[in-house]
Amino acid sequence: MLENKILIRIISDSEVFSIIPLLQKLGNYKVSEKLLKDRLQEMTQQNYECLGIFDEEKLIGTCGLWFQTRHYAGRSLEMDHVIIDDAYRSHGIGKMMVEYISDYAKKKSCNWIELNSYVHNFPSHKFFYNQGFVAKGYHFVKEL
Repeated sequence: MLENKILIRIISDSEVFSIIPLLQKLGNYKVSEKLLKDRLQEMTQQNYECLGIFDEEKLIGTCGLWFQTRHYAGRSLEMDHVIIDDAYRSHGIGKMMVEYISDYAKKKSCNWIELNSYVHNFPSHKFFYNQGFVAKGYHFVKEL
């Protein structure tokens, strides 16, 4: 059973660059490895933590965790760039990840978990609805 081999844990700042190969698979943007390293280094100084999902020693998934206080929600956690390797999808790992994050957020006194999902990513929408998330609005961006 695959779930018995899966380990979910926080990736230390010193090993955060290990997520770069997964980030490069996203495909919705192209960022050089050097720039990813620079940004990850800066992010670890800004209330960012990184979750790793492992099949024994192999990193198969990741999710960024941003902690902040919002006027409408209080202390909250925002999930960022949720990635699970294609070969490991539809095996219950995403559900395990959301349960882990929910427990972790409670331990950090968060009242709310939020995330963004690209409008065209319907499988993601279905998954997160099934995990108890609801759509509250749109995330707008303006490139500068």
